Amino acid sequence: MTTGAIVCPGCGGDVAPSLLSCPACHWLVHGETLKRLAQDAERAAAADDAGAALRAWREALDLLPPDSRQHRAVSERVQALTRRVGESHPSAAPAPEADRRSKLLTRAGPVAVLILLLWKFKFVVVFILTKGKLLLLGLTKGTTFLSMLVSLGVYWAAWGWKFALGVVVAIYIHEMGHVAQLERFGIKASAPMFIPGFGALVRLKQHPATPAEDASVGLAGPLWGLGASLAAYGVFLVTAIGIWAAIAQWSARINLFNLLPIWQLDGGRGFQALSRGQRWLVVLAIGVAWFVTHEGLLGLLLIVATFTAAAGKPAERPDGAALGKYLLLLGALSGISAIRVPLP
Repeated sequence: MTTGAIVCPGCGGDVAPSLLSCPACHWLVHGETLKRLAQDAERAAAADDAGAALRAWREALDLLPPDSRQHRAVSERVQALTRRVGESHPSAAPAPEADRRSKLLTRAGPVAVLILLLWKFKFVVVFILTKGKLLLLGLTKGTTFLSMLVSLGVYWAAWGWKFALGVVVAIYIHEMGHVAQLERFGIKASAPMFIPGFGALVRLKQHPATPAEDASVGLAGPLWGLGASLAAYGVFLVTAIGIWAAIAQWSARINLFNLLPIWQLDGGRGFQALSRGQRWLVVLAIGVAWFVTHEGLLGLLLIVATFTAAAGKPAERPDGAALGKYLLLLGALSGISAIRVPLP
């Protein structure tokens, strides 16, 4: 017998500890655990808790050989639940409506931001009341809190404590947007980790099942970041204190930068769920936003998006929700980026 090997109860052969099944008879090493996870998932589904069901099935996927029939069956369950979660999300509104709103925003520029702020004020209040617990919970993670303090110190030395604190909070809210969406889809991930000078990141321990799911997770960060920008701009409108306008503008620009459709940035993950025609529509919207706001960052966005639309591989199953979110973010963030910040 090989040292450390498991004896297969089916055929009596040796199974290396690193294997998930017996090479001879395909006995599943983690069969008992898989049964428990399947039962947990079924109970969660019966209780209409799609997130808990997804977490159980994703954990089961990690214990199944990738080329097995069981792995394919569980993957299909995960994808079905993912579509169900996405369809039940309020932000998954019909793309045409989101498209019309975003076009109005790109044309109206900064004025539209004020209208959006006033119209969405009730949304900001509800957001704080419902998501405040999650935001506070994230601060209890040691790696998040300590790395946040280090970043705060670096930015404090460069810009002063007021602006530095606003920057760190805006980055944190952006990252917690990813965390919230990952939890909805039952995807395991690390707590946010701040990297001074580069922002912050969340490391995935499991992969999204579909490009649409990946896009939803990716664009959740800028969506929450937009909420932070609107909140800061709202305080500025009430108090006329210029630092709040500066924080709102900076937050909008960093989230706009994250819409770049490249590498693992949020925009790149969003673009993976778009057809070629949808991508060219985004390119057109970026051009309109650049013409209206004269925001230099949009020039870079336009170049990268044009290249990606022309050369990148389009999605086999385009996601209208991803298109609507991208266009809404593009219009709103461009508008806030163009606001005038009073000189101190």
